[in-house]
Amino acid sequence: MAGVLKPLKASIKASRHTLARQLSRLQPFVPLSDEQWAKLGLLGILVQRDMAARYKGSILGNLWPLVHQLAMLLIYTYVFAIVLQVKLDIKGLPADNSLVFGLWLFAGLLPWLVFNNGLLQAASTVVKQANLVKKVVFPLSLLPLVPILAGFLEHTFGLVALIAFVAFFQQTLNVTLLLLPLAWIPLLLLTAGLGYAAASLTVFVRDVPQTLTVVMNLWFYATPVIYPADLIPPPFQQWVFWLNPLAAIAEMYRDAILVGEINHWGAWAAATVISSGVFAMGFWMYQKLKLAFADVL
Repeated sequence: MAGVLKPLKASIKASRHTLARQLSRLQPFVPLSDEQWAKLGLLGILVQRDMAARYKGSILGNLWPLVHQLAMLLIYTYVFAIVLQVKLDIKGLPADNSLVFGLWLFAGLLPWLVFNNGLLQAASTVVKQANLVKKVVFPLSLLPLVPILAGFLEHTFGLVALIAFVAFFQQTLNVTLLLLPLAWIPLLLLTAGLGYAAASLTVFVRDVPQTLTVVMNLWFYATPVIYPADLIPPPFQQWVFWLNPLAAIAEMYRDAILVGEINHWGAWAAATVISSGVFAMGFWMYQKLKLAFADVL
């Protein structure tokens, strides 16, 4: 137990003063109990530790997520914009330019990468933290959130790069960028809800992460991320947007960052409702099954 608690205590000691100052500014505006504030502070520390541990000892450190995102951008841009000659006409951006397609593609890839990476890592988080589950009085509900929130923070590198490129092409920034956090609400709820469900099931069925990898590959190509939604047959377009939250979220990103006008409010509302339901069900499942985690692990 001492070996498990030592690094956690050291990290808490190093970060508690900074986090305390940051959280104290929010306390007058957010009605949470002292216990909830303590859990929130612990969650922040765990996310910091997770991000520091991912690329410890590497030269680029936390810039590796940006490198990964840009590499995917270059590959898909080459295949679809240069080889297949897919062109897009977006208001405010040059037409018939492969770089425009790259920006459009990157805007849709960013939320997908957050969802995909966060869910796959959350699925194994309880199994990998067996010592915390079995030996330490620990708020287990925080475990799946750690890799998900770390992924959200890493995605800001790519988001800032995308906004900078768009500003360079348009010579201005769209006011609709202020609405971008609205897309994060269903994205976070959906990722966390499925993350809770996957993390709890993985304790009992170790095939869940591998199964998720296959499912995510199918889900990716079923979502208009690397191809325009206009290519979907008209009878199915509405169903894709209303039943696939990732389709609506990707279009919200593109509307807010590139178009400068939100054209998918209805799809966003449906995505938010579905994601809220998924989160409620996933969290309920996790709370029910976590009582048996220690026995199985």
